[in-house]
Amino acid sequence: MSDLKITPVTDLLAKANAEIETISVADAIALKDDPNVQLVDIRDVRELHREGQVPGAFHAPRGMLEFWVDPACKYHKEVFASGRKFVFFCASGWRSALTTQTLQAMGLTPVAHIEGGFNAWRDAGGPTEPHD
Repeated sequence: MSDLKITPVTDLLAKANAEIETISVADAIALKDDPNVQLVDIRDVRELHREGQVPGAFHAPRGMLEFWVDPACKYHKEVFASGRKFVFFCASGWRSALTTQTLQAMGLTPVAHIEGGFNAWRDAGGPTEPHD
């Protein structure tokens, strides 16, 4: 048996949520057309195909975000230099909480995430569309 001590994901999420801004789904839906806000969907492309997507949201797979945000990286995406507020979401709000914490630590501001993620968005009647 290993002596490896793993920090439970619930502890990581609690720490992230204590350090970041969380936006209610109602507030997120109200922000969807704000030109100073960029919604960012970090779900896997298979989730987009299966569940649909939020119109106008930028898709940035979780595995590439740090590279896409860093302007010194060859993978940098200009959208992350736009000066907008970035509101991240995943399916349920767990990955997006950790993502928001990480990108905030990298210096990307302002950032937030949607409480409950895409599932809460859809359940609240937020607009969705099929993924191309």
